[in-house]
Amino acid sequence: MDTERQTRKSAIEVADEQLLASLGYKQEFQRAFTGLETFGIAFSIIGLLPSIASVLFYSIPNGGPSAMVWGWLVASIFILFVGMSMAELASAAPTSGGLYFWTHSLSSPRWRNLLAWIVGYANTIGSVASVASIDWGCAVQITAAASIGSGQTFSATNAQTFGVYTAVVLSHAVICCLGTRLLARLQTVYVVLNVLLCLAVIIALPAATPKEFRNTASYALGNFTNTSGWPNGFAFILSFLAPLWTICSFDSSVHISEEASNAATAVPWAIVYAIGIAGVLGWAINIALAFCMGTDLDGIMDSPIGQPMAEIFFNSFGQKGTLALWSIVVLVQYMMGSSMVLAASRQSFAFSRDGALPFSKWLYRMNSYTKTPVNTVWFVAVFSILLGLLAFAGDSAINAIFSMSIVALYIAYAIPIAARYLGDNDFAPGPFSLGVFSAPVALISVLWMLFMGVVFLFPGSPGPDVAEMNYTIVVLGGVMFLSLVWYYFPKYGGVNWFEGPIPTVEKQAHASGRSSTSDSTMTKEKADVTVVQSEAL
Repeated sequence: MDTERQTRKSAIEVADEQLLASLGYKQEFQRAFTGLETFGIAFSIIGLLPSIASVLFYSIPNGGPSAMVWGWLVASIFILFVGMSMAELASAAPTSGGLYFWTHSLSSPRWRNLLAWIVGYANTIGSVASVASIDWGCAVQITAAASIGSGQTFSATNAQTFGVYTAVVLSHAVICCLGTRLLARLQTVYVVLNVLLCLAVIIALPAATPKEFRNTASYALGNFTNTSGWPNGFAFILSFLAPLWTICSFDSSVHISEEASNAATAVPWAIVYAIGIAGVLGWAINIALAFCMGTDLDGIMDSPIGQPMAEIFFNSFGQKGTLALWSIVVLVQYMMGSSMVLAASRQSFAFSRDGALPFSKWLYRMNSYTKTPVNTVWFVAVFSILLGLLAFAGDSAINAIFSMSIVALYIAYAIPIAARYLGDNDFAPGPFSLGVFSAPVALISVLWMLFMGVVFLFPGSPGPDVAEMNYTIVVLGGVMFLSLVWYYFPKYGGVNWFEGPIPTVEKQAHASGRSSTSDSTMTKEKADVTVVQSEAL
């Protein structure tokens, strides 16, 4: 049996390496992530309960209980469509470059370099913003714990929260410099803690909530309280930010494709399972919260604790019970951050491998001891800290990092999905395929991302002043504008030298006879490699 298992494992390793070689890349990472651990990184970044806690301040003012329950359900369905469309691409070409690699491979020759450049930068800023938003949420949760412990006499300033945030980001950078095998094993721990925390709240919260805070079904499932100032319909759509931010960054599994075993199968299913399980468990959590939050929504939002979910827990569990549960929430949120730094550093490594990022020669280095891209880990950490400086412009400014991460990632998600059908290519599906449903699911996905990408550029309330405006358009627009300036800069710009993904190994003859990835590499010429992977299952 051991010999058979070892033979099977060796076959998978060979198939993984051959498939990667067919895409033009040599095997540089250790393939230490199992299928469960590949799923674990996407699911741990989603985080569920701590993620819902981080963005509950979007749901409550934009519809209250109804927005929490039904907004989550509606958005989750569309998010699953996006995930399935991405999973098909991930199965066909599982590489750390992922989104921008697919864009270059599937787009028409005239546009592929520019589109790959745009997607790469959108993915980079989206990943960094995701790190910043997760770790900012963690910092707020830590200061909320301090407020609960002090009997609500302590209320953190933005400067104090920023100090905690910086410490969290730096600690994540240290963790993500560790060896791949250790980072992979941590993902299983993250999954178990995530699921146990969700089940604990779903069961314990209704049991512990005093009668005065229990809501009727008509209130929990039918009350719509809009305090944002926007019309009810638009407010309900704005509440989608909570599920969209929570169930996002599932491309993280793609960015560890070169570290995953049996990647062509493990990565796409990791994306689909992570979104599906998060959608169901998240809906159950929101229903539990809606039934147990009471009716004083202003009191929840304006509590000195400074964290809506922490206030709901405090009303139900009391000080000691809340502190015990909240410590686990903070721990899981912290784990989310480390997983996101891990994924973001791999994406930056892949983009720098192709020379597109500033200082790419320095960024594209593998630490000889840990076999991890230490330089890109610190690149992500430093820029995440810089984004955190928005805290000093006010609450609305720092909260923009949540919508910024969604808009940037949706740009990066939508373009390769659309390019599959609009570009000049001969796409060949991998082991994961939707068959005849591929095109309609992709159409729904792209239209959904286009619509929500525009919606999340709006401020939280109409007629904002400088402190209340949505800074997403400023920061994201600024980064994308500067990236295009660099691309078109005379003589030195990317338009003069950027040719998309650069092969790091001569492609195997049976996988592709081309010498450059400028032609479509996601074609039927790699079908024999995919067959090997399927047989290795």
